[in-house]
Amino acid sequence: MKKQEGFSLIELLIVVAIILIIAAIAIPNLMRSKMAANEASAISSLRTINTAEVTYATVYPSVGYSNDLPSLGGLPAACGVPGGATAASACIIDEVLATSVTVATAKSGYFYTYGGLVAVGGINTGYSVTASPTIVGTAGQRYFFTDQSGVLRYGLTGPATLASSAIQ
Repeated sequence: MKKQEGFSLIELLIVVAIILIIAAIAIPNLMRSKMAANEASAISSLRTINTAEVTYATVYPSVGYSNDLPSLGGLPAACGVPGGATAASACIIDEVLATSVTVATAKSGYFYTYGGLVAVGGINTGYSVTASPTIVGTAGQRYFFTDQSGVLRYGLTGPATLASSAIQ
């Protein structure tokens, strides 16, 4: 009688069950890590926008802060040539962030809503930006807000506002 080599069906099923148990433990941690990374990216993007707004207001004092988020960006072809930057396309932030204004064009699970523009004498003296997750609980858990003060705020149950808690 020949001795058969290899694994029995029972042994293979046990190995598969162990792999599934490990995956069930690891996947929720992976999702939490991804949400934390998306939230960190959104916070970083809002800081970039704040810095870009200060730069924009310095370069274009007759406009003040930009009229919208795409004004801070610009197409690479235009930004790569001298004199390519204008008040409507300032080439201060990358085009991916500048155009992440809808769920379809979101950057790292977040899209940005530009609003709260305050104009005095035709010069924009204030702005606000809200970062919202594309899918709450999957892309991110928190909403973020910033304005010309540079303070970043977060909301847990809905879009963050000026009254929301500041990020420490």
